[in-house]
Parts: sequence; C-alpha cells; structure tokens
Amino acid sequence: MGWGYPKVTGVLPIGIENATKLITYVTKSGKEYVCLMRVHCNTSMDTLKSILKELEGEIYQRPPVRSSVKRRLRTRKVNSIDILDYSEKLYLLKISSSPGTYMRKLCHDAGIILGCGAHMIELRRTRSGAFSEKNIVTMQELAEAIYMWRNCRDESELRNILIPMEYALCGMPKVIVDDFAVNSVAYGASINVPGIVAYQEFKKGDTVAIITLKGEAVAIGESVINSATLNNMEKGEVIRPKRVIISKDIYPKAWKK
Repeated sequence: MGWGYPKVTGVLPIGIENATKLITYVTKSGKEYVCLMRVHCNTSMDTLKSILKELEGEIYQRPPVRSSVKRRLRTRKVNSIDILDYSEKLYLLKISSSPGTYMRKLCHDAGIILGCGAHMIELRRTRSGAFSEKNIVTMQELAEAIYMWRNCRDESELRNILIPMEYALCGMPKVIVDDFAVNSVAYGASINVPGIVAYQEFKKGDTVAIITLKGEAVAIGESVINSATLNNMEKGEVIRPKRVIISKDIYPKAWKK
C-alpha cells in the first residue's frame, strides 16, 4: 500500500554571504524532531516503549527508496525517543539524533519489530545544531522585512530576522586569538601557541572555532594537539584551518614585507 509523501516542516538554517561557509557545519550537527507515527495494529504503550528503546543508541540504517543519497547501510546515533502523546494508533514522538538519520525509516523499522508495520505521517524538525523553533521566520515575514528595507529604508524588521553567523559556532570548542594573528589566519596560516589568548578544552582532531577578542568568527579548524598540553608549550602548531571565514586585511598584518 502506498502512503504518499509525509508532511515535513520545521527548522532550516540558511546562510548569506560569509555565513554560507558555516552551513556545512550546521548540517552536520545534532538534530531534534517531533514525529507523528501511525502503527498498523493495536498495541500497548509498554510494548511500543520497549521497541523504541531498542532503536536508541547506535543503529544501522539504510536510507529509504525515496531519498537523495545512495541506499547503502550506514551507522547513525539516536540519542532519545520519547512518546509525547497518543490517540488510538497515532503516536507523537520526540526524537533526538545525529545528522543523516531518517525518521520515516525509523518509524518503518519500529513497525517491523512490532510485527504489523508502521509509517510516518508528519515530521517537524524542531532543532538543527544551535538553531531551534524560536529562530523560525516565515517566507512572508522575510518578504515583508525586505520590502520595508528596500522601499522605506526601514531595516528594523530585517535586523530582527538576521542572526549573527557566530551563533552557528555554539557547541564547538573555541580558541580566541590575538588581533595580530587574525590576518595571518585569514591568509591560511595555522594557529600557533604565541597567537592564542584563551581557549576552551578540546581533543586532538576536534573541530574548533577560531574567534577574535571581539567574538568575531575567523575560521574553523582541526586541532593537531590536545588542549591539555597547551600550558607546557611555548611554541608550535595548535590548530590547522579548514575553512577561513573572515575576509583578508580587515585586521592589521603581523608580518613585514
């Protein structure tokens, strides 16, 4: 039996200008959903809770037939599945998971374990990384804000809608660099010990955000050491930039020609 496409809504962060460089990291961050699932038979709450508990943790998942990726077996992590409400065969679920986890496949797998089948009716993404439903703006609101800015020179509504791109760095360990090191990083140089002013704990191989003393995003990099060793270092490479965000020559140069 074909059930058609489920209704999907919710949080979709969009970047403009330099912020587009951060969207890749937002899409790779954790997700949270509210999902409406229909089971195809009568079952007890305890039975369904037990089945959903089996689907928590690290799971194997093959993308559904109608998907935008290759249908190869992958591992994904489901942090939690909670039943918010139910009515007869309909169950409202709140699911927290790693990126790339298909909720409709999760519902389908729950139905297989149950023995009578299940499918997803509606899905709403309530969180993507640091962005949640409180950040949602409709296309109508955006269109009105742009109209007011272009035709009335009123940018107040647009300022309420736009969020600083540094918001996307929430959840990443951060390293603050000296002003004289910023332009070097803008040209692709690694972050070394003398240029670091402060830092949060990180491990070797972690994705780290590099920011200025003012809190401006400079770059996203990969740590080559553990932060615990920084106190005993006087020189040496700490972070290797992977994605430079800040424009060149905004900050003073730290080298001479």
